Amino acid sequence: MSMKAAVFKEKNGKLEIVQMPIPEPQPGWVRIKVEACGVCHSDFFVKYGGMGNKFPRVPGHEVIGKVDKLGQGVKNEEYGIGKMVGVGWFGGNHCGRCEDCKENEWVHCKESYICGMHYDGGYAEYMTAPADSLVPIPDCMDPVESAPLLCAGVTVFNSFRNQNIKAPAVVGVQGIGGLGHLAIQFCKKMGFEVIALSSGNSKEQLTKQLGAHHYVDTSKDGYIDKVKSIGSVKCILVTAPFASAIPGLLESLGTNGKLVILAAFNEPFNASSTAMIFGSKSIIGWASGDSRDTTDTFTFARNNQVKPMVKSFKLEEANEALDEINKARFRNVIKM
Repeated sequence: MSMKAAVFKEKNGKLEIVQMPIPEPQPGWVRIKVEACGVCHSDFFVKYGGMGNKFPRVPGHEVIGKVDKLGQGVKNEEYGIGKMVGVGWFGGNHCGRCEDCKENEWVHCKESYICGMHYDGGYAEYMTAPADSLVPIPDCMDPVESAPLLCAGVTVFNSFRNQNIKAPAVVGVQGIGGLGHLAIQFCKKMGFEVIALSSGNSKEQLTKQLGAHHYVDTSKDGYIDKVKSIGSVKCILVTAPFASAIPGLLESLGTNGKLVILAAFNEPFNASSTAMIFGSKSIIGWASGDSRDTTDTFTFARNNQVKPMVKSFKLEEANEALDEINKARFRNVIKM
């Protein structure tokens, strides 16, 4: 039995649509019949071998589908055949013994996998994954519309909820893209006063529709004073990878404010130590979350109507979906 998949056969190559054997789940793993897979900027890491992945490799770590077969040792009552599940950036296989695991930081376990990087991901009709990577998907949530919650969604939801900011504080979201358009919705639904920060005014109306209370054009002189005039900003989620924006965003924070870095920059950034010391400000990085965090993300999104804005592509259009990721409003998703 064979399946269709989009695969990087070699480093820096284009995705190729090929026929591959349908994989068999190893002990502790399950096989998933894929229904949808979100397209993420991190899929370029796979293309370029940026994190040491092997080739050939099927990318994709925003996967939703139905359990098709159980590997040895996986209990049917927990992950039954036909159950809708998801697999995100956290690809499972945490050891349960290391210090990170003991501190419940599965995503930082050195034994943990990344879906679509350490093993073949969701740009395929079938895939296999460790059982501890699985996220139960509520029946009422559409696979195509919901797939981006498995990476972009959990990244903004989990990072923000762990900053211990008390509503109804003023918070900011820098960058209105795949992460940012979800961050606005999550922060608003959590009860916060939200400032959307972006360059230019083309996205102002959309951010208001998403739930932002204020919009600040960061390309204009005096934007820092405008942010400060709104209130004491306790947190800004940085979702767009512009290192040059950091000094201004840091200055925009109120006392005890936190700058949470969610985007990977291509270059170092500068930060004023005096601004951090005298304002008791901090800069924090955050890795998305594990399957438990993603389960919480889906539960909150379902209960509060947080929805990604997506455009669907056929598997045969995977190259187009990936190459045009910067044009997406706001997330491309492959639909099987």
